[in-house]
This record gives sequence, C-alpha cells and structure tokens, in this order.
Amino acid sequence: MKDKNFIIIAITILINFFFSSIQAGEIINFDVTEIEIKEEGNIIIGKNRGIVSVNDGSKIESDTFIYNKSKNIITFSGDVISFDTKNDIKIYASLIEYNKKNEIITTYGQTEIAISSKYKLNSTEIIFDKKKMSISSKEKTNISDNFKNNYYFEKFTYLIDREILKASNIFFKNSPDEKNNSDNFFFKDGFFDLKNKNFKSGDIKIKFNKNIFGNDKNDPRLYAISAKKNGSITELNKAIFTSCKENESCPPWSLSANKITHDKDKKLLIYNDAILKIYKLPIIYFPKFFHPDPTVERQSGFLTPFFNKSNITGSSFQLPYYRVISENRDITIKPTLFNKDMFLIQNEYRFKSKRSSFSGDFGYLKGYNNSILDNKKKNINHIFAKYNLDLELPDFLTSNFRAKTEKTNNDTYLKVFGSNLSNTINLPSDSNILATELELELNHEEYNFLTGINIYENLQNISSDRYQYVLPYYNFSKIYYENVPLGYIDFISKGDNNLVNTNNLKSKILNTLSYKTYNFYSEQGFVNNIGFYLKNLNITAKNDSIYTSSFQSKLIGLTEFNTNLPLINTSNISKNTLTPKLSFKVSSSDMENYSNENSKINYSNIFDHNRLGIEENFEPGSSLTYGIEYKKEDINNINKYFSFNLASVFRLNEENHIPINSTLNNKNSNYFGLIKTKWDDLIELKYDFSINENLNKVEYSSAQIDLNKNNFFSSVNYIKEKGQIGDENVIQGLIGYRVDENNNVKFETRRNRKLGLTEYYDLIYEYRNDCLTAGIKYKKLYYSDKEIKPTENLFFSITIFPITTFEQSVSTIN
Repeated sequence: MKDKNFIIIAITILINFFFSSIQAGEIINFDVTEIEIKEEGNIIIGKNRGIVSVNDGSKIESDTFIYNKSKNIITFSGDVISFDTKNDIKIYASLIEYNKKNEIITTYGQTEIAISSKYKLNSTEIIFDKKKMSISSKEKTNISDNFKNNYYFEKFTYLIDREILKASNIFFKNSPDEKNNSDNFFFKDGFFDLKNKNFKSGDIKIKFNKNIFGNDKNDPRLYAISAKKNGSITELNKAIFTSCKENESCPPWSLSANKITHDKDKKLLIYNDAILKIYKLPIIYFPKFFHPDPTVERQSGFLTPFFNKSNITGSSFQLPYYRVISENRDITIKPTLFNKDMFLIQNEYRFKSKRSSFSGDFGYLKGYNNSILDNKKKNINHIFAKYNLDLELPDFLTSNFRAKTEKTNNDTYLKVFGSNLSNTINLPSDSNILATELELELNHEEYNFLTGINIYENLQNISSDRYQYVLPYYNFSKIYYENVPLGYIDFISKGDNNLVNTNNLKSKILNTLSYKTYNFYSEQGFVNNIGFYLKNLNITAKNDSIYTSSFQSKLIGLTEFNTNLPLINTSNISKNTLTPKLSFKVSSSDMENYSNENSKINYSNIFDHNRLGIEENFEPGSSLTYGIEYKKEDINNINKYFSFNLASVFRLNEENHIPINSTLNNKNSNYFGLIKTKWDDLIELKYDFSINENLNKVEYSSAQIDLNKNNFFSSVNYIKEKGQIGDENVIQGLIGYRVDENNNVKFETRRNRKLGLTEYYDLIYEYRNDCLTAGIKYKKLYYSDKEIKPTENLFFSITIFPITTFEQSVSTIN
C-alpha cells in the first residue's frame, strides 16, 4: 500500500512538472487524483473532479477535463465552475472549452455568469474573450442586477470593463413585484451603458404598468422610432403615446410628437410638434408644450384650460396656474375672462403640516350685471375655507379641532357661476345653504365627545329670517358592552342653544339611557328582545310653537317588547319564509303638541322604538305594532326573489299630539307595506305604500321600477301622497338604449304633477370606452330663481383619460 501511494504522488509531481513547462513560461497547474495519458502524451484526461489553475489567477473546477496539448485547448465537463478572481467573474456550466492560446472560454448548454457581484447572466453557448474582456452569444440571454432589473435579449456583446451592452431584440422589466406593477421596455437593438444608465437604441416600445393611472382596464404605452439617454436627459424621436386598451384597430385617442424629451433633474416632459388625435382625426396641434413627469406630485405650471358658456354669464375662458410655494404650501390661481365684460379671479391656497391642514378658496368677480333684477353692475365675491388640527391629546385615541366657513355676497352666486366653480375646493354641497362651523371632537376608549358652534345661512329666505345659530352644542356618548347581563347599555347626553327665524330661541339638555337585551328564544321558536329607554329633558324656549319660556325638566320613559316567529319552508327550487311580528310599546309620559310636525312612517321604520323621529319625546300611551313578512327566494339564483311586508299600529286611545301625517295618532293607523321583487337583471321593483284603516284609499305610493331587456333599459320613480300623509305628486323617468358596448342614448325627465309643471328634460348621447368618453347633451330647464331663468342648452363633452375633461356649450337658447 505504501508503494502504491508513493507511485501516485510521484506521477502527480511528474505531471505538474510536465505541464508547468508548457508554452515557454506559461504555467498551468493540474490538481487531480486520477489521470489518463493518451497519444504519446498529447492527450491528458483528468477524472474524479479536479482544479486547473492558470498563472493569471483564474481556476476551473470540473468533474472531468481533457487537455489537447497540440491545440492548447482544455475541455471541462460535469458541473464546471470557472473562477476569475482578478476580474471577479464566476462561470457555471455543464461544458466549457478553454482555448489557452487565444484566451477564449466557450460554454455549451445552460450557463450562468456572475460578474462583480453586480450582474447575473443566464444564456447558452457563451464566448468569454479574456483578452478583449468581452462576453458574447447569439442565443437568448438574460441579465439581472442587484436592483431586480431584468434585461432579456439575443445576439449580444457585453464589454466587462466598461459595462457596455450591445444587443438586439431587448426586453427590459424594471423592479418586478408580485402584483406585476412594473414597466416593460422593448428595444429592436441598442447600446446600453449599464454603469451610467445611458443608452442609444432603435425602435422602442414602452408598456407601462396597467395601474399607473388607476385603471387596470387601460394599456398605457409609448412607441418611438429611436431613443437615447445621456445623463438626466432622455430623448424619444417620432413618438406616440396612448393609455387605451390594446386592440387590432387604432386607439380611440393618441398623442404623437416629433420629439419627446424627459429631463430627469427638472422632472419635465417636453413635447415638440405634438398632435392630439381622436382615432385618426387630428384635433389639436401644439408647437411645444411641457408638463411634469409621472413621478412629480407638485410642480409649478399652467393647468388645462377650461371653456364654458351660460345664458346668464355668456362665454368664458379660464387658464389656471399652479404655484408651489414651499414643501407644504401651494396655490392655484384661476383667472376667468367673460365676453360680457366680467372678470373672475380665484385663488385656491393649501397648507399641510404634520398636525394641521388648511384649504381656502377666495374669489372676486368684477362687473356682474344683474339684468333681471336691477340692470346694475356690481362686484361679488366668495370665500370657502376649512381648517383641521390634530391636537394629539395624550389621553385620547383621536383629538381633532375643525373649522369651516362659507360666505358669498350674492344669493344666487353658486347657481349662476356653479359651472365655473365646479373644480373649486370646499365648494358647498347645497347651493342654498352656507355654513360656518367650529368643532372639537375627542374619541376615548370608553366614550366619544363632540362640541362646537354652527351658523347656517339659508340664501332663499328673507334677510331677517335666513340665519340659524347653534351655539354652542355638545354630544357625549358611551356604550357599555361588558359586565351587562343579557344585553347592552348606552348613554347619550346632548345639548344646544338654537336660534332660528330671528327670535325663536330654544335651549335644551337631553340625556338618554337605553338598555336592550340580546335576542332570547323560546322553545316554540319565538325570537324575543326587550328594550327600556329613559330620557331626561331639560328645556326652555322663547317664541316657540311647542315649548314655553318657563324652564321644564321631565323624565320620559318607553318600554318595548318585540317578538317574531320565523316559519321556513324549503324545497328543491325555493326557500319560503313567513315571519309574523309583534312590538308592544308602553309610555306613561305626556307629549307636547307635535301634531303639525312632519313625521312620515313607512314599513322600514315602523318597528323602530323612536319611529316618529322626535328627539325630545317618545310617543305616548300604549300601542301594539303588528305585521307580517314573507319572502320567497330561488335556491339556485340569489338574483330572483319576491318579498311582501305589511304592518299597522293599534293603540288603546287616540293621541292628538302625535304628528297627524304619521297616522299613529289614531286608534288604528294606516297599513304600511313594502313589496320588493327581482327577476335576474331583467326587472327590479320596489313599492312602498300606505293604505288607510278602511282599506279603501291609498294615501301614499312610492314606486321604483328598473327594467333591463337586451339593450333596452329604463327606470321610473313615482311618489304620490294623499289625505293625512301629504300632497306631493312627482314622477321621474329615465329610458335608454345601448347601441353596443360603447354607445348609448338616454332620456330623463321629472314632472311635478301637483303643479302641472315639467321641471327638466335631459337627452344624452354618450360614447364610452376604457380611455375616452364623448357625449352630446340637450338640457331644457324650466326652473327659475331670481336672475336664473328657464333655458335650453346643447352641450358637447369629452374626457380623454387621463389627460383632461372638456365640456362646451354648443348653443344656448333663451
């Protein structure tokens, strides 16, 4: 055994000595345990894995190698790993051929190359030229970097020292994630400086992630004939962009430009010779324009202009300018020119910090001519502002202070100039009501507290009665869930001083304590619960129709017992449920005279404990509410069902102080019903009704019918009141037709049958797809209010998503 080991060691030393003298000074070392020598020493075969080292510091490890001495070529096979420590390059392959004379390594089969711990390259049949320090292949290849950027291409050459890539048919995906929210780049060919992130390429296609504009139905993309990037400047030549969904035909809209320049430092996109097209029709030409790139949230500059036309104000043109003042402050200036010698200037100012925010809109209109009232020019103005402050009080989950003001010196200002103010921040939700509010809200783990003051101005009332003052008010609430047997308790305390109609003042504090049990079940299947409600009212009033000026304090209690018995029958095709219901209410307290108050009852609220909606009182006396609910459901289709509900109230004595239009003041109230049915998506009906106690007069009807049949759709809303309920009588209808998935036409109207007056007509044609909406609207308005008079208008509107929305009155008929 010792002789055998000695022989192996001697042969190894001899071979290493033999190979160390090859090529006149070039050194190749073989570290192997088993060799085979053929062709008189011209072919050397190494087996059982070994390492070949070269004098330049590189090593190649493999299961087997074959050295051809005459050709100076070494072929490695079987889990080959090449280490170039000098250039920090590792090659992993199943077969490598090393041409020592020309210093070229060629791989066969699947190959992975790690370069400087920065890039990973995957391909087949790669050539590594160590003299030129280049890697090339004609096969499909992938390079990824440490930032998860991936480049896919073919027929490439990569210069290692300069980090330059030349390739064809390149596909690049930036930072892919699980949701695939990445951008995809396609280049026909190009040079890429991976070190400096520069490039120069031929045809380029960029497909942005589908959610870049918040609509996953879009396919935003940009194509160009050539492109280059040098430093912070990227240029695209003969470029075209659209956000529309891809299809075989041309996109609904596109924006093309002779050149698009992206300045990364300034975060600007600059267009030269740009044309906006709707389908193939050129609409607008821009010699040059620019806008912030998609990464910019705030940048100074002009915004989309706005055109408008009104029968009162005439034609107008608005050109907004947005100005960044500081990191947390900005302003939008909106000058508007009218053809009737009027000028409107608006300033929208915004401020936001870690704890507070402010937004305010200030407007001044010069030269308004009220031709209907006094034919005099005057200046009018408005201010709409909001302020929020997070107090960050340590003892509360949240603690916020809020302030709001809405002011204008013209009663119809919001109606006359509503279209010009449509994009105004803090625009009042009601054109007839202006509010000024201060509010403090504290939310604790165990309770909530709200307090403040409110001032409301009703622009439709006369000057002496248009204001309502609520100052101050408070609302405290606490719910007890834990340690309450069989149910829960909640406590609410609220109070306010309320001044309306100049001299009607009412001051009150109302405390309400409620206890309601959880549902409990009897052996017979009844579902039951009990509620106890107690109110403590403290109130004084002046010039009030209900309360006197002397201070009043009283306790008001209500007890109710509710029970129902669900009866269910199920077959193979349907589920039928019949549920009789009873609710017994008792209150020994008196009630002030609310007989003339408006308190309408329907089936949806008839079983509520405070169904009259009167905050200061419960309904007096004893009453029994009885009703029945029936529902039939299709087992196999949840969109097919029919339900019928009916209820009424019986009481021992008439209660003359209960609101008359509720009919609960009578011993026997009206019968209140609700019918709902749906047949797939074909038809859906909801009918609310009230029938008098003798069942011979329908005093209230409210019906809504929605119908869809093929491409036809319609909706009708009808309300009619009679007798004690009221005298409203209106009908509103909509009818339309879907020509196809993109085109539809609809007609809508509302008629006040009580007055015998049609309020408006709307006839609309609309074309819609994922990125463009266009429509023509004919609108006839019969409504009039001071300087607002009945009008007929024809509007054209178009929305190019995500660029802009444009609406223009084509003509106005007075």
